Amino acid sequence: MGSLAANSSKIHGQIAIVMVPFHAQGHLNQFLHLSRLISSYNIPVHYVGYSRVVSRAKARVHGWDLATATNCIRFEEFPTPSCFTSPNSSSSDSSSSETYISKLFAPILDASITLREPVTAFIKNLSSTTRRVVVIYDSMMAYTVQDAVISLENVDGYCFYAISAFSNSTLYWDAIKYRFHLPSFIAKIAKKFLLPSGAYFPERLPTIRSTFTPEFIEIMRLQHSCNKFSSGNLYDTCKVLEGPYLETLARFNMLTKQWAVGPFNPVTVSGITEFKSSTRHECLEWLDKQAPNSVILVSFGTTTSLSTEQVKQLAMGLEKSRQKFIWVVRDAIKGEGEVQIPRGYEERVKERGIIVKDWAPQLEILAHKSTGGFMSHCGWNSCMESITMGVPIATWPMHFDQPRNAILVTDVLKIGVVVKHWDHRDDIIDSTTIKNAVEKLMASAEGREMRIRANEFGKKIRESVKNGGDHQMEMDSFIAQVTRGALE
Repeated sequence: MGSLAANSSKIHGQIAIVMVPFHAQGHLNQFLHLSRLISSYNIPVHYVGYSRVVSRAKARVHGWDLATATNCIRFEEFPTPSCFTSPNSSSSDSSSSETYISKLFAPILDASITLREPVTAFIKNLSSTTRRVVVIYDSMMAYTVQDAVISLENVDGYCFYAISAFSNSTLYWDAIKYRFHLPSFIAKIAKKFLLPSGAYFPERLPTIRSTFTPEFIEIMRLQHSCNKFSSGNLYDTCKVLEGPYLETLARFNMLTKQWAVGPFNPVTVSGITEFKSSTRHECLEWLDKQAPNSVILVSFGTTTSLSTEQVKQLAMGLEKSRQKFIWVVRDAIKGEGEVQIPRGYEERVKERGIIVKDWAPQLEILAHKSTGGFMSHCGWNSCMESITMGVPIATWPMHFDQPRNAILVTDVLKIGVVVKHWDHRDDIIDSTTIKNAVEKLMASAEGREMRIRANEFGKKIRESVKNGGDHQMEMDSFIAQVTRGALE
């Protein structure tokens, strides 16, 4: 950080940062991580949102200690409206995944609209006592912050994108083709001129309509139409991982500055354990006893919607593979409470597998020397954590940007195998398919090559966060941008 850190006392009191996250868990995590990084420059950060959601974000922090690492972070919690509720827990297992996801995200989408008034009032009040207010808002929250950023002279806005540069740039390219009605042969020619060297766009990418619900698409359109005041874009990625796609985004947005400020998660074991409590999770004790690269982590995030039959097939597939595994089953079934593991299963696999039915320390598991693979829904946070730790991925995307992230992992970076292809998103994946994918990743020559490539990416990412590395230079550049004039 150099001179910026040396002058932090002058910065303090002149500038305030307001973080406006989208209320989905993965986005909340990214904004908290970015808040921590910005606060290290001694700049006060205000993290805003409805109280219930902010409390959940703080409770799920992992990889650093909230109490000691947030001296400059202030949580501004607005009263949670009565309409902001969780999805109906009595959802039928027979309901479609799209219906379940629509119910799950309905209150989150509502929040992006109803937060407009309290967020605007807070920013206006803060701007009256602060020389400059910098609003960092999720790309899904442009509607929420527009009034304050546009109307107040001492307020600047910067848009944060929580998805991969690959997903972002391919979605952008799809929008260009759709807007100008480009025939396929014209699109191929245009692609050659527009895309930089190394930016590979597969021909058959998942469509927006197949990956996002209609409600989500409408909110995306609303946010895009409002997002005309950004002073620059921030991305949770790094040049060593997605350089060609960051360059693609720079070409698509030639008049907009951008910074690749990822990764946000700690990138070494010591970084993760620095604030660790004295009690280790039991799965880590179990990992200590396993051979290097012998265990696959199976976890699908907090918005998963596996049917009872799919859970059964997954259990059988893991058992048939005869590979060691940690399976995190919390929140892994559609609104039915506790996941029903097949009777007698845990006893049969106890020598080779451990099932975690509550929270699991994903970062520490991925960083452990015994972990050699990760079966994942391919949420971008999980992808970044896995790649940073040098762990290849068995891809099982569920919705949103995840199918495109899966393609980045398997087709572009070549550090993963497909478990569930998006063309078969509505099918039950049988145990044999799961078994074959696990064996390929964990016990084949091809899987070992993927692990080598993942390790190489992990090393480059870890180097990027050191002084003089790309990550640190990007962060310093962004802080220099938002603090310009404050040291005068």
